[in-house]
Amino acid sequence: MTEIAFHFNAPDKLAYACRFARKLLRAGDLRLAIAGPVELLDQIDPMLWNMAAHDFVAHCRGDSDPALLEASPIVLLPDPRQSPHYDVLLNLWDQVPPGFDRFTRLIEVVGLHDGADRQHARARWRHYAQHGYALIRHDLEQKVS
Repeated sequence: MTEIAFHFNAPDKLAYACRFARKLLRAGDLRLAIAGPVELLDQIDPMLWNMAAHDFVAHCRGDSDPALLEASPIVLLPDPRQSPHYDVLLNLWDQVPPGFDRFTRLIEVVGLHDGADRQHARARWRHYAQHGYALIRHDLEQKVS
């Protein structure tokens, strides 16, 4: 069964997603799919390439060449069911991502100051709980202090 973790209180949801991707990439043993609306993927794509002058997070888009998709440790795509690998899914959609149960882990990132985002996250939390998933809660605000 997919392990589901909610990372609450991210001051900047996309910046947190980039840091999470970098950390996972550095660990080297898991591959990541980041799923979300095209508009958000368009924002996160250059952020991953420009994390710091000496640091970038190698990735590709879901519509890339199949060989590149297979080789890439991180893939950005609107539909997670089209991911070439199923280790970790980071969800940026407001709703439950289709096919999330194919992944070993699902990460839900919830913004600190976005009331609508928090409401959507509560609905996703209820959905997963009602379907018998054990949920892990990471409060990012507590980790900062």
